[in-house]
Amino acid sequence: MTVVKARADEGQRAGGMAGAIKSRLQQLLAFGSLVVIYAFFSIVSPFFFSYGNFIAILFSTVVIGTLSVGTTFVIISAGIDLSIGTGMALCAVMAGVFMVNMHLPLALGVPLTILFGGLMGLVNGVNVAILRIPPFIATLAMMLVAEGLALVLSHSTPIYFSNVGGYTDLSSGDLIPNLPNAVLILLVIAVIAGVLLTKSVLGRYTYSIGSNEEATALSGIDVRRWKIAIYAFAGLFTGLAGIMISARLGSAQPATGMGYELQAIAAVVLGGTSLSGGKGSIIGTLIGALIISVLNNGLQIMSIPQEWQNVILGAVILVAVYTDRIRKREA
Repeated sequence: MTVVKARADEGQRAGGMAGAIKSRLQQLLAFGSLVVIYAFFSIVSPFFFSYGNFIAILFSTVVIGTLSVGTTFVIISAGIDLSIGTGMALCAVMAGVFMVNMHLPLALGVPLTILFGGLMGLVNGVNVAILRIPPFIATLAMMLVAEGLALVLSHSTPIYFSNVGGYTDLSSGDLIPNLPNAVLILLVIAVIAGVLLTKSVLGRYTYSIGSNEEATALSGIDVRRWKIAIYAFAGLFTGLAGIMISARLGSAQPATGMGYELQAIAAVVLGGTSLSGGKGSIIGTLIGALIISVLNNGLQIMSIPQEWQNVILGAVILVAVYTDRIRKREA
């Protein structure tokens, strides 16, 4: 028995090392793709390769990156969240309700907005874990609810933050010269999320549930409770994304949000996270978000019509999903 156990442990260690090596290779592949795309646009357009445009790319990555970081946890747990786009718009409207309509101070309105995003994630988690509604349907319903509430609460008109001192500085200010605060915030939350994913109980259970939910439950872990926690935690990033996009625009636009969920999910998959769960990393997600931003920026500089930009982005999403299917078959 001792020999058998030792061999089993050795096999697990070898499998873990092989999985880690494969994950690193996927990240390197994603990073290589980013370099190739960046080099291509730098060659075809002299305006693309400049420090100002590089900062613009990082700035435009903030919203997609923030949404992607949160949804990485959900997808690793073998779930999906289609409500993050319209949920972000609703959180932006709620920021306006808190700080413009209710005149709450910035130090209170921002945390309340982030917590509101967590509340939406909590509802998604309860629907998925307790009511056993498939994640696709549960979050699709939340997507529609959020879209409608954003229009109702704002009366279908933008809410402007011109009287909220310091709000736009959350995005466009620069604590570090020539580096927008929004980019700094994205880097900070990515580091925090990366540590939680790899070093915390939440991260370990996220991977475990995504790899084998039944085995995780049989080991004595309350899977339903942790699923709710994962969706609620991801919702906090939806709330923060609502803050970031409204601070950048200086207003809460209730009609924005549609389509952001697809870009965020594409960024996660491009970064090497498997749609079937159990694999993924925050670093890979950031690389995927940068790929999306570089594509959008480069196509705009080349004056590609918006309809063709959507076609190209759709093709990228299709390639990302197909690549994930290939990885799953190989595994």
